[in-house]
Amino acid sequence: MDNLQKFYIGGQWVAPASDATMPVLNPATEAQIGSVAMGNAADVDKAVAAAKAAFESFSQTSKADRLALLHRLKTVTEKRIEDLAQAMRMEMGAPISMARDAQADAAVGHLQGFIDALETLEERTTLANGDVLMREPIGVCGLITPWNWPMNQIALKVVPALATGCTCVLKPSEHTPVSAMVYAEIIHEAGYPAGVFNLVNGDGINVGSALSRHPDVQMMSFTGSTRAGTAVTRDAAETVKRVTLELGGKSPNLVFTDCNLEERVTASVDECMFNTGQSCDAPTRLLVERSCYDEVLKIAKHAAEATAVGDPAQTGDHIGPLFDRIQYERVQAMIQKGLDEGATLLAGGLGKPEGFETGWYVKPTIFADVSNEMAVAQEEIFGPVLVIIPFEDEADAIAIANDTPYGLAAYLQTGSPARAERVSSRLRAGAIHINGGGFNYGSPFGGYKQSGNGREGGLMGLEDYLETKTLHGIT
Repeated sequence: MDNLQKFYIGGQWVAPASDATMPVLNPATEAQIGSVAMGNAADVDKAVAAAKAAFESFSQTSKADRLALLHRLKTVTEKRIEDLAQAMRMEMGAPISMARDAQADAAVGHLQGFIDALETLEERTTLANGDVLMREPIGVCGLITPWNWPMNQIALKVVPALATGCTCVLKPSEHTPVSAMVYAEIIHEAGYPAGVFNLVNGDGINVGSALSRHPDVQMMSFTGSTRAGTAVTRDAAETVKRVTLELGGKSPNLVFTDCNLEERVTASVDECMFNTGQSCDAPTRLLVERSCYDEVLKIAKHAAEATAVGDPAQTGDHIGPLFDRIQYERVQAMIQKGLDEGATLLAGGLGKPEGFETGWYVKPTIFADVSNEMAVAQEEIFGPVLVIIPFEDEADAIAIANDTPYGLAAYLQTGSPARAERVSSRLRAGAIHINGGGFNYGSPFGGYKQSGNGREGGLMGLEDYLETKTLHGIT
């Protein structure tokens, strides 16, 4: 934990220029587990200079050399999986079983997906007209990651930078610095050259903005709120750098009468509550065909009441706390807003679950009889809160599903393959999950509309870190 007081720059843990710090709290116990250094523009300048210097040689490495480094990175990551899982358990309250199986597993899963993609990437091809097309690393990349899926998003940004020959400066969420510190140690042990990867902790105002505005940064990749994403875009516009964004969501989940209601509705509630609802692509709007609406309400209520809340340190299938007090208060305010708007409280509600007076725990909550105009149906709550909205027919379901500023994901429950294809083609979202179909490592991830631009993961995730050059007249 000593390295939380330092930054990883130029292959070494160095003292920050800034003397500001912030406590790191365990959201399950509210106890302080450490203190993280908070950087400033001078720290960013130092990290970018190291990355710029390293780019000169690292950008010229062969694909074979970069693949060899990625395989070493995988070996070291696998050795440190438990350290990553325990870090996320402590810093964000992820239940340890889920932290191992999903949160930490992403560090290896996405890495393998990028290894597979890099092996197939053609860095030089000849076009039909005889010109040569070359794909080259874009340069120094600024990477900003969130607290809700710390390793998932770090892997989706850092690994493609390393794979393509870019160098980078990572600003992880200041709320989840422990897992990022462990990952920096992993990269160091894997043997990456000094300056290829750099880490500066801090907040968006001081470190994130300095990265976005820096003239020697050629690309910014950001995951977080839509509000913060627009700020990154504005800052980056001054130097006309590339910006990729993965932002918020309010994903619809369409339930038709012809599916296995007991199975699919129960699974849908579980999916919404997973990670304590703190996932940007969580299916938080359950759109239900009117003919099965009453039956779905009974199933959903039972599923919510069966959702266990527990100590993240204990193994098992339960949800943990929200990541901090501010998020807890936001979720409580949204639950109150749902009550004020006249939605029917089907399960859960205000306050903490019984027996959890300490920690930022929330009751798994469901609102029924919601209209899509209500704030709880339009605004991202980022907690274990599900709203249920009835629809009349297929056209009505599609209209309600698309009536949102977001378009990250959508979910569909139906027994008809033809309907699945037909409805999926009409939904304005980057990923459609049909009858419980889950995301696979190596597939592109990203959204439509205000959910962002660009794609992360696999081959498309590599392309965002590459520039295209054409050679004319070469023989």
